[in-house]
Amino acid sequence: MQDVIIPYEAGTFLVSVAKYVDNLLTHHYNLEPYYNVDTPEDFIGHLIIGLAPHTSVGIVGRVVGFTNAQACFATPYWHSAKRRDCDGDGDSIILLMDVLLNFSKKFLPSIIGGLMDAPLLIQPLILPREVQRQAHHMDVASCYPLEFYEVTLRNESPSSIAKSMDIIKNRLGKKEQFTGFHFTHETDAITVKQSRSSYSTLVTLNEKLDRQIELAEKIHAVNPDEVVKSVLRTHLLPDIIGNTKAFTSQRFRCKSCGAKFRRVPMRGNCLNCGGELQPSVTRGSVEKYLQLGLRLSNKYDVGEYLRSRFVLAAEELATLFEPEAHQTDMVDYVSNSHSIGEEFEEHTAVEPISVNMELLMEDSIQGEEKKHTLRKEKVKEVYQATLF
Repeated sequence: MQDVIIPYEAGTFLVSVAKYVDNLLTHHYNLEPYYNVDTPEDFIGHLIIGLAPHTSVGIVGRVVGFTNAQACFATPYWHSAKRRDCDGDGDSIILLMDVLLNFSKKFLPSIIGGLMDAPLLIQPLILPREVQRQAHHMDVASCYPLEFYEVTLRNESPSSIAKSMDIIKNRLGKKEQFTGFHFTHETDAITVKQSRSSYSTLVTLNEKLDRQIELAEKIHAVNPDEVVKSVLRTHLLPDIIGNTKAFTSQRFRCKSCGAKFRRVPMRGNCLNCGGELQPSVTRGSVEKYLQLGLRLSNKYDVGEYLRSRFVLAAEELATLFEPEAHQTDMVDYVSNSHSIGEEFEEHTAVEPISVNMELLMEDSIQGEEKKHTLRKEKVKEVYQATLF
């Protein structure tokens, strides 16, 4: 069983949930109440389910205390079993009895992704060998050997000293994989004054990435270019490609009756009720990371290949979307109309001349082709200009 320290604020909310569960047991199932709690401290010893975002397997934990920080403190086994790499996303905790009584697949939406963020499975025990390797690399020594400090001076790879360090990986399959976890320094507090991480207080992804890169630039052991390259390759670029594909193959949904159509009908509205149709994938979801990706790929040394991928993505979206319309002022409209009228009077005042009709038609066709090419290039330039 994995012990967990949960936020005190979460404990106050769980008191209300527990009271609801007890009322459900009493009035609906004709059973005795289970929790009988009045304060968060009454949850000590009770079981909860930890569920990470975008997953569907809940991990059982036991409440052993509370913290003022907006975080759950537990062994790396518990966090790793939830398939989280401590990337800042917030976990959810659910009372075990609440899951057993109130969860059903019938409550889940039928859309893609509807099975995520729901406890489809519950894992009561954790096998250390099956958790992610990040947990296996944690050291549990009470002090570091001299060899460790010598290796740091030579800037060698951490793997070169792995066998000399007391890490979880070297304890797998032994009884010591569960007990005897030491630390190097005593402390009377494991939290800081700031109870919330910057990841939860910052609003936009631009702000979060800028702070992450700013931190990488301050740490000598971290290469900021590699950090940016990893973010672009594993997050931003796949998101742009995936959303572009989803946009070009999306369906349209009626706002009134919910009917779905592979293509917009000729009449422009729902064939069932005549309601307005809306796309399932918007332009904003496709372009949301493009400007950020172009900025980072130009600012940092991420390689010509990765940089060109974002340029090609921008060119592809330039052909997919028209540039956003610019509203013309009335003054501009009047002045343009006046200038057009003057040009028309000048042309009408010119004496008629004889022309070769075949040559005129050939020039007209070539002129239209040239205008089409220039118009296409202009659209691409205007679209790319809006990205910066």
